[in-house]
Amino acid sequence: MTSSSAGFVAGLTVAAVAGVGFLAYQAAASVPAGPGRPGASSSPAAAAPKASRDRSDPAALPAASGAGARVVYSVDDDRVWLVRAGNKVERTFEVTPGTVDPKPGTYAVTSRSKSIIGTDGTPIEHVVRFTSVDGVSIGFSAAVAGPRPNPGRGGRTGGIRESRADGEAMWRFATIGEKVVVIR
Repeated sequence: MTSSSAGFVAGLTVAAVAGVGFLAYQAAASVPAGPGRPGASSSPAAAAPKASRDRSDPAALPAASGAGARVVYSVDDDRVWLVRAGNKVERTFEVTPGTVDPKPGTYAVTSRSKSIIGTDGTPIEHVVRFTSVDGVSIGFSAAVAGPRPNPGRGGRTGGIRESRADGEAMWRFATIGEKVVVIR
């Protein structure tokens, strides 16, 4: 290899490394604040106020649950709302939480799996993950067969179980980067 071609290859390598570093910085800067991320609130979940509800309609979207297209999950009410722009609720449904709850805040969908075995040994599908708490992944999923399992059995689980129909709707709605707002 001649010195001019070696210099050219070295220059290309430096440019590639700089480009990857810049893209990594942009990706990190665009991730919403959440637990373990810069800008995250360090106040305990217990201190978060409960979003106000319409007592005459428990399925109504809670006030102060964010803006724009998003998934809203209430840890106190075990309910999810799939919300389009303009606060238009596309679907709402009850869920069965795991044994580990996420803290209230705003997150983004970070990964998805079409079908896997859950941490409780149950075959699950349409897994939509958005955070983790003390090493436990938190996300929505649907059990492939049978009723939703009893989350009290077994170890620490972060699966928020939904029906298969609701899981299919979540899968279509919550793609990578979609906002997830957790409220009390």
